[in-house]
Order: sequence, then structure tokens, then C-alpha cells
Amino acid sequence: MTPIPSTTTTLLAPAVRVEHATKCFGSGQTAVRALDDVTLDIRPSAFTAVMGASGSGKSTLLHCMAGLDTLTSGRAFVGERDLAELDDRALTVLRRERVGFVFQEFNLLPTLNALDNIRLPFTLGGRSPDADWVDEIVTTLGLTQRVPHRPSELSGGEQQRVAIARALVTRPDVVFGDEPTGNLDSHAGAQVLGFLRRAVDDFGQTIVMVTHDPVAAAHADSVVFLADGRVVDEMWDPTAARVLERMTAFGS
Repeated sequence: MTPIPSTTTTLLAPAVRVEHATKCFGSGQTAVRALDDVTLDIRPSAFTAVMGASGSGKSTLLHCMAGLDTLTSGRAFVGERDLAELDDRALTVLRRERVGFVFQEFNLLPTLNALDNIRLPFTLGGRSPDADWVDEIVTTLGLTQRVPHRPSELSGGEQQRVAIARALVTRPDVVFGDEPTGNLDSHAGAQVLGFLRRAVDDFGQTIVMVTHDPVAAAHADSVVFLADGRVVDEMWDPTAARVLERMTAFGS
């Protein structure tokens, strides 16, 4: 039986939500509707995976929820902040301080060592990080011996762990991951997914991850399935086998 989310969790305000979200690319006869009237709440302190076939709108949804792209119509919120009401400067501050990102490409600055890459959001904002919190994240992610090294001296898995640390260091409202294990081998990918899971369980972090991999999605608390720009299903307590079965049923 599919478990029902706890009453305590469901009564909390969503960490992220979109209302009647529509995103179109192009115009006229060549217009493509990447998102089609999507309404979705993301639970706080939970791990949500978003899945769908190529072209289903999953990455577009993530980018619009994160303020990296704008909706054609509808509304997107991070906490109680309506992204449409924020100017460019306010959006920049929100993305730097209240939202964390982990992408398929690690996006580390090659001239900085791992520790300076982790501290980068504070450097850009002209603030000082909480040294104890930085140390806790570095230790949790197994990076203590690697922080003096530059990205070129780190393995792919280590670089992605640095990216995760950078995403967590500001204690953001939500961390968005766009295929974060896409460039990693199975061992490094499993480590990264384990660390993301721990961020939820140990730190109460909210994570939204786009993935095409049923094994990756099985680390989440729930999976949202998209097809043709619409939410078509949601699964609680996923397993890789159940996710694969559902994706097969959708023709993905």
C-alpha cells in the first residue's frame, strides 16, 4: 500500500509551488508548449524527484521553479516569494542565498580550490560563512582532505560533492538538482545520491531533482511524472522497479 504523507508534513506551507504554470517557446504555428497549466506543491524537508521522457518539460519546470527562467503565464513561488514580483537584483539575491543548485556539469571555478568554491555564494554576497556549518558540510561529504585542491585535481564524484556542499552552505530553502549524477559512473553517482538523501534526513533540506534514472529516483520520498508538459502521476515511497514500471506505462 502506498504510504500517506504525515499530517505534520502536509500542513506545512510548500517550500516551492507553481500555480497554473505555462511556458511556451516560440510563437505562432511553431510555438512549443513546454509546460501546460501545471499546479504543483513541493513538500518542505523532503526529496522530490521529477521524471519524464525527453521533451516532457521536466527541466523547464525546474528552471521556472528556481527562477532561472520565467513563465509565460501562471505563478511560481519559493516559500512565500512570488518570483514574478522580484526584479533582476532581487532574483539574483534569492538564487544566491535562498536557492541551491546542483547541475549535471559541476560548474566549479577552475582557479579556486574546493573550499573557496564552497564559500563562493558568500564571497559574491560580501558576507562571511558560518565556519562551523562549513566544516560540518565538508566533513559530512567526505571532503576534509580534498578542500585544498582545485577542481582539476578532483575526481568527477568529488567535484559533484563540492557542488553539493556549495548548494547547501547558505542553508537554502530548496536545492534543485538537474541530472546531478548524469556525468558520473555508477559508484560515484550512488555516493552523490546518498549524500543528497542525507541532506534531507540529517539537515531537513528540501531537494527537487530532475532525473531520467529510476535508481536515482528511488532515493526520493516521492516522484512526480510529467508528460507533454503536464503532471500525469505522482508516486510515494518509490522503488526503482515501480518507477521503471510506471515510466514504461507512460511510454518513456
